[in-house]
Amino acid sequence: MRALARNPELNVVVFALLLNFPWEILQASLFAGMGEAPHTVAVKACSQATLGDAVIMLFAYWSVSVLARSRNWIRAPSGRQLSWLVAIGVVVTVVIEWLATRGHWISSWTYGKEMPVLPGLGIGLSPLIQWLVLPLLVVCLVRRQTGGRQ
Repeated sequence: MRALARNPELNVVVFALLLNFPWEILQASLFAGMGEAPHTVAVKACSQATLGDAVIMLFAYWSVSVLARSRNWIRAPSGRQLSWLVAIGVVVTVVIEWLATRGHWISSWTYGKEMPVLPGLGIGLSPLIQWLVLPLLVVCLVRRQTGGRQ
């Protein structure tokens, strides 16, 4: 059990799920129709988005692991590794948001009028801020959980 608790990938996924779900719930009203949607519909949509966020976080983690040539980089990350983690998450999010808001993704969505958007790209700022903040929190929590540098 102790070995499982120290597994970086498992911790990345668990903390990504725990941090992204509340974010998705809090930003839901910024998407068209979500404020008026039945509770079960909103929770389902936020749950699906959270699973996608966890996959993106794991992909970003693995990408940095390849660059760092170590799965354990997260226990004592460098500034460059943190920058790569955030940058990969932001790029993937921008691509998905751009495709989804134009109807070219697995599912599509529309921003509500309350969603601030990035001029030129028309990408919502809330999903971008999510990927600037939450990866760093995930790293802090994983590092603490796996016995990395405090």
